[in-house]
Amino acid sequence: MELLDRVLPSEAIDRAACGVSQFAKRYGFRDKPVRIRFRVLDPEHSLFGLAQDITLDAESFARFDPPAARVFITENEINFLAFPLVKNSLVIFGAGYGFEMLARAEWLSRCRIHYWGDIDTHGFAILDQLRGQFGHVESFLMDRDTLQTFEPLWGEEGKQTLRDLPRLNPEEAALYDDLRDNRIRKNLRLEQETISFGYVKSALSELT
Repeated sequence: MELLDRVLPSEAIDRAACGVSQFAKRYGFRDKPVRIRFRVLDPEHSLFGLAQDITLDAESFARFDPPAARVFITENEINFLAFPLVKNSLVIFGAGYGFEMLARAEWLSRCRIHYWGDIDTHGFAILDQLRGQFGHVESFLMDRDTLQTFEPLWGEEGKQTLRDLPRLNPEEAALYDDLRDNRIRKNLRLEQETISFGYVKSALSELT
């Protein structure tokens, strides 16, 4: 980077772009496209008539506009691949923090969006961030009842986030505060892949 900074004219460098992750932007190179991975959960709307694991670049995903009423976003690959069939729905494999790649897909605004993350401080922080893009996002299986049901499978979060999360609803905020303040157990985490398949199917059947 230092060599390019020396040999390129100043007007060819975006000096606000720093670090390895913004190398292409800094010097005006074409970057590799961001890709979005998803599964169609309704066999009636299957694209190829087979079990699907589809990846599109963000621009193509924005133009996709499927006949979906619900969209689920999950951070765990096992849950993504095993997610049960749901009528008029699809599931997206999330990428942790950062949902700008979904913002171009305006059709998501007409869908009910459900975010399923770990029950820990970072899970709620990601939910809060996603609501910055889509304010109508609902959490899925990130509640106190689910946490208590799977108490034998509790784990430990490595490093908590402690910042305030203004986009959580009152129930989510109360649980988040209990987690970050270690009121239940120190650095408590319930990873989403530990939740039983039957429990997931039951929760899906209760969605209105």
